[in-house]
Amino acid sequence: MGSFSIFHWMIILIIAAIFVYPVCRIVGKAGYSPALGLLWFVPLVNLVMLWVFAMSEWPVQRAPRL
Repeated sequence: MGSFSIFHWMIILIIAAIFVYPVCRIVGKAGYSPALGLLWFVPLVNLVMLWVFAMSEWPVQRAPRL
């Protein structure tokens, strides 16, 4: 058992990007900062974040409609 090679790290980064990009887009469309999508990688914080988004009123819903 050795350390990961550069090939393994590239695959891990690609998979991470595949997961974090849509989460950042959804959070951004909800009216929050897209940087909150990075919390998806923090264990247990991602579950709390999911509950907060599900139960709170989104800033987009509070904005006046034209």
